[in-house]
Amino acid sequence: MASMQQLQDEIEVGIIGMGDMGRLYATKLAAAGWRVNVCDRPENFETLRSDFKDTPSLNVFRDGHLVARRSDLIVYSVEAALIDKVVEQYGPSTKLGAIVSGQTSVKAPEHKAFEAHLPADTYIVSCHSLHGPKVDTQGQPLVLIQHRAPDEKLRLVEQVFSCFQSRYVYLSYQEHDVVTANTQAMTHAAFLAMGTAWRCSGDYPWETDRYPGGIETVKINIMIRILSAKWHIYAGLAILNPSARVQVTQYAKSASDLFKMMLLGEEEAMQRRVFEARRKVFGWADHEYEDGVAPNGEAASGVEVVAPPVAGPSSSSSMQPAAQRRTSRKPFLMSDTLLDRFHLAARKALGDGEEPSAPPPRPPNSHLSLLAIVDCWATLGIDPYAHLELAATPVFRMWIGVSEYLFRSPTRLRQAIKAGIEDTTFRSDDTEFVVAARGWAEAVQFGNFAHYEWRFKDTASFFQPRFDEANKVGTEMLKVLTA
Repeated sequence: MASMQQLQDEIEVGIIGMGDMGRLYATKLAAAGWRVNVCDRPENFETLRSDFKDTPSLNVFRDGHLVARRSDLIVYSVEAALIDKVVEQYGPSTKLGAIVSGQTSVKAPEHKAFEAHLPADTYIVSCHSLHGPKVDTQGQPLVLIQHRAPDEKLRLVEQVFSCFQSRYVYLSYQEHDVVTANTQAMTHAAFLAMGTAWRCSGDYPWETDRYPGGIETVKINIMIRILSAKWHIYAGLAILNPSARVQVTQYAKSASDLFKMMLLGEEEAMQRRVFEARRKVFGWADHEYEDGVAPNGEAASGVEVVAPPVAGPSSSSSMQPAAQRRTSRKPFLMSDTLLDRFHLAARKALGDGEEPSAPPPRPPNSHLSLLAIVDCWATLGIDPYAHLELAATPVFRMWIGVSEYLFRSPTRLRQAIKAGIEDTTFRSDDTEFVVAARGWAEAVQFGNFAHYEWRFKDTASFFQPRFDEANKVGTEMLKVLTA
């Protein structure tokens, strides 16, 4: 393999589509010394040229034909719903022997488009950075898909992308869509439903006394972080990925079923269902001690307390029996101390001038969104840990962390169930949440991008005045998680 300097003298990288992720790739590659050719929609040409007029190694072109015919590595960074149309338009201009990649969040449409429209004398090594454009790329998972290319072409892509300092994850097209569904589909649905519920309630949750610190800090700020992104990122993943559709639908059903039990006062039935999900997903027996382990780290009842191994993508949709999955792993995860640090990080990000202090006492909360996610995992036989180390996004890591925090303690779990049945403090919020979850599921089931876009933008507009502060808080929370 040639040296990096030789490669940078010989290779040109093309980016077709200069949205947030396209800009992230283009600016990082140009800063690392690569010659980068970019284009976007024709109406954005002058703006794009003005934005990058002081970046000599970044060349702005009017269309994808000009980028495709001169670039040795071409990355299509466009919406999944538009990938077929864009590749059909510019694919025939691909340079002889070039490597073509795609940065779509769902790969089935991209795979089909590349096979249909790219010349046979080109190579396909696709990619997907499993994080948003505002997240530092260092250490984050970057999926590489060696679909139609020899090893030497994969090595070249690795060298070009090495400036991201990301962690490579090697999957097939099919495996990618299973992994992203398992780590993102329900997670996004949960936070979007929360946002819609709070919008319908007409208040910012952090301005009431019902959501102080801890788990609530995590939920609120990730929700706003998601809503501050582009709607099409989540729409494509949910609507065009068959696995994601199933999961979003089941999540809404799980939330609805549990809420009905709360309304009917079926505490025993709800405990049976929730603790069954706890056993299936986390492998903890009902009678195990607080936080899932007995004193001195010994397992309750002589059962070794262990966690699931990292499974291959092909096995991700079905969990092994709990006893087989309980192999040793370090705790993920969340603790009272870590959640308090999130609270303090949030205050730091917002420039709170007061002396740091622990969050105020937390009122009883049903945590319906968390009960529903674990119930959904259990119902569909999904092991959320299977891809945790493989290709989990930062948001998913925090989401599984707070879910495990709640379920790790039988006492906390019973308190949540009792709060849902006996305490009406959150009843109106839970009602709005269930309605919102159903609404998002219907938008996904019908494959209606226009409906999805309207719901997303309608919810996002309510929180838009707080986007900047939420992104600051989210950045500080990620620092705490990775410290």
